[in-house]
Amino acid sequence: MNIVVGITGGIAAYKAVNVIRGLVLAGHDVHVVATEAALRFVGRPTLEAISRNTVNTDLYEAVAEVRHVAIGQAADLIVIAPATANTIAKLAAGLADDLLGNTVLASKAPLVIAPAMHTEMWQNPATVANIRTLESRGVHLVGPVSGQLTGKDSGAGRMAEPDDIVRGALAVAASASARLRDLEGRSVLVTAGGTREPLDPVRYIGNRSSGRQGIAIARAAQARGARVTLIAAHVEVELPTGIEIVRVETTAELLDAATAAAPLHDLVIMAAAVADYRPVSVSDDKIKKAHTGDRLTLELVQNPDILATLSHAERDGRLIVGFAAETATDRDDLIRLGREKIARKGCDYLVVNGVGWTTGFARDDNSVTVLDASGAIVFEASGSKSSVADDILGVFATALSGAE
Repeated sequence: MNIVVGITGGIAAYKAVNVIRGLVLAGHDVHVVATEAALRFVGRPTLEAISRNTVNTDLYEAVAEVRHVAIGQAADLIVIAPATANTIAKLAAGLADDLLGNTVLASKAPLVIAPAMHTEMWQNPATVANIRTLESRGVHLVGPVSGQLTGKDSGAGRMAEPDDIVRGALAVAASASARLRDLEGRSVLVTAGGTREPLDPVRYIGNRSSGRQGIAIARAAQARGARVTLIAAHVEVELPTGIEIVRVETTAELLDAATAAAPLHDLVIMAAAVADYRPVSVSDDKIKKAHTGDRLTLELVQNPDILATLSHAERDGRLIVGFAAETATDRDDLIRLGREKIARKGCDYLVVNGVGWTTGFARDDNSVTVLDASGAIVFEASGSKSSVADDILGVFATALSGAE
C-alpha cells in the first residue's frame, strides 16, 4: 500500500519517526511529506533513512511532474502525525498553501490525523469546531490522549503513541478497502441519551449523558447501509436525519420502546445512560421549600434492568450490545467491573468506558474496551466518538456475518 505520512511543526514530530518505521515494517511503501516547520524538529536524513524514500517538502519542486498533485493521487492512505492546531485549521478550511495541503486536497484516499497540542488549544472552540468539520467529511482521528505535554504541562492533547497510530491508520485503510456497506440489509436499533425520572413538573433525577456516543453509532450504522432506529432520551446534540426516531423520557418509556422495537432488528446497541432508580411518588405540584423545610427526603425504587430484560428474551439470532460507564481506579479495575457486569446482564458484547468528573460524559472523545460474553477483550478504541462508533461497529458487523 502506498502511504503518505504528513509531518507538521510540533514537538511531537520526533514520534512520527516511529510511525513511519511501523508502517514500513508492516510492508508498506511510505512517502513523507514534511512541512518546513516539521524539519526544524526532526531532520530530513532521519526521515529518508527510515522511510527509504525521498522526503518531499517544497510545493514548487518537480513542477513538470505535477508532484503537488501526483503524490496525493497515488496515495492509498494519508496519515498526518502530528497534526497541529494550525494544520487542523488549514485542513478544515481547505487551504493548500504548502505541499501537504495540496496532497490532501488532491487525494481521495482515507485521511487519518493524530492531533497534538496543548490542552487549551485542543479545547479551544475554534479547534473543536474544526475537528467536527473534519469528522463530518470522513476524516479519522487517532487520539489525542491525556498525558505529559511540553514542559511541566499535563492533560489532554498529547499525541497518541506511534504503535496506536499505525494500528488505527491501518484499520481505517482496511475498512476503506472493504467499504463499507457491511451492514447493508441489516437493521440496527440504538438507544442514546440519558433518561430522566420526574420528581415534580419541574425537577427530575437524571445523569450527565449528552447522547453523543449513541448518536454517533446511529450515524455510523446508517453510513454502513443499515436501516436504523434511534430511541432517544434526553440528548444535547442534533438528531440525525433519514432514520426512525423514537423519543422517550423515563426508563419505563425506554423499556417499552426497546422491548417493542428489539424483535424487529438484527443488532441492538444499548448506549443510553439509564437512571437506575426513580421516585416512589411524583408530586403533581412543584415541591416548595416552604412546605418541605430544611431537608427533603426522597424515597427511590429501582428501575427495571432494560439490558438484562432484552438479553434474556428470545433472541432469534439477534445480537445485544450493552454499554457500561464506570468510575474505575485504573484499566484493570475497569475491565474487572465490565466482566462482572456482562456476566450479570447476559448480553453478547459490553462496551466499557471510564467516566469521572472530567471524562466520558458530554465530551467529543471517548476510550472504550469491548468485551464478549465470556469477558474476553475483543477490541479497544479511542479517539473521537465518531471514530469510536465506526470502529466498534466493525466488530459487531463481523459478528453478525459470523452468526449466519
